[in-house]
Amino acid sequence: MRTENLTADAPAAPPVRFDTKIAVLLREDLETWQRLNVTAFLVSGLGPAAPEVIGEPYADADGTGYLPMFRQPVLVFEGTKENLTAAHARVLSRALPRAVFTRDLFGTGNDRDNRAAVAAVPRDELDLVGLAVYGPRNAVDKVLKGARMHP
Repeated sequence: MRTENLTADAPAAPPVRFDTKIAVLLREDLETWQRLNVTAFLVSGLGPAAPEVIGEPYADADGTGYLPMFRQPVLVFEGTKENLTAAHARVLSRALPRAVFTRDLFGTGNDRDNRAAVAAVPRDELDLVGLAVYGPRNAVDKVLKGARMHP
């Protein structure tokens, strides 16, 4: 019996649909290394704030364990400074879990200095270069209105 045909005959599992969305909005003028860095920092706060986004730990066929990851995709968008400012106002009005990354954070090197840099600037004057948001799909879509999927 050929094992490669066994899975072909098995019924396909229905696709998993999520009623929530994890999204990151990046400023379009960031360099590649900045986009990657900002995305990693932004999503790192979602797990502690919304533990339901974290799946189960992984293990390979040999039993080697790996850390759990998000249970759903992270969608990455880009937009202008104005898109970020508008999205920030919308995420605050909807009280969704969010994280921000400001341009000032590129000049800091640790969590203490990062928090101090954000705390030094009034909310409406933050020079946002990234925003992460988690919540119901339709609410996240409304927050990101005007942004486009990252290429």
